[in-house]
Amino acid sequence: MVPKSAQLDVQSRVSGHEYRLFVSIPASPAPKEGYPVFYVLDGNAAFPVAAFLARAAASRREVTGHVAPLVVGIGYPGVSDFDGPARRRDYTIGTGTPGDGATDGGAERFLEFIEQEVKPLIQARYHVNPERQALFGHSFGGLLVLQALTQHPERFSTYAASSPSIWWGDQIVLKGLPGLLQGPLRPRVQISVGALEDDPPKGNYSPEVRAMLATRTMIPPARALAQSFKAAPGWEGRVAYYELAGEDHGPVWLPAMSRAMQFFLEQP
Repeated sequence: MVPKSAQLDVQSRVSGHEYRLFVSIPASPAPKEGYPVFYVLDGNAAFPVAAFLARAAASRREVTGHVAPLVVGIGYPGVSDFDGPARRRDYTIGTGTPGDGATDGGAERFLEFIEQEVKPLIQARYHVNPERQALFGHSFGGLLVLQALTQHPERFSTYAASSPSIWWGDQIVLKGLPGLLQGPLRPRVQISVGALEDDPPKGNYSPEVRAMLATRTMIPPARALAQSFKAAPGWEGRVAYYELAGEDHGPVWLPAMSRAMQFFLEQP
């Protein structure tokens, strides 16, 4: 059991699906403006790690001056660390195909669940700072983070996309990028990817899987996206990009989350 934590199952009015929320409360009192909030997708697996990082930040607050965040994990009922069908349904972007919203393509509906149901629930129960909130996700979760960033940049102050599946739907998530880069809102953005993701060890995958992975490259689109931000006027100092050495797609979310937590806590 994660220390000073709570768990709640909720039935979404927006999607009709059931979700499990995990909350870790800092040991220190909330500052006057409220706790920062660090939201993590794939909460069944990611929440304990994020909660530990928040507790570690709290233990160093006298040295760093960082305010420990409230951590909210958004997951699913059950014992699986990652619910594959549910995360594909909720984290991927609609492309106009027959499966949209049923087996995949439900990203916008899921983002409305977070905005209309999860955030109000958290704000009603805890003293939080609406101006300092982050969203972290990995793989399809990273894709969802980018969808939130390009379509709803006002909803979070920090967006952290770990190994985002930019390839989904012929890079449909990037359609909103020009409007974001030219718009008035400039949240802080972290993009990360494992340095080994496009060259996995040959003994680990069948030829068929390797052929599929070759069509879903991770590093070039992530790098190009970061460069687009850094080249755009007004985004200087607001974007961080990491190619994490020695990391493949599966476990890279662990160091990516550590970087994301630090990036969030350092928000001016």
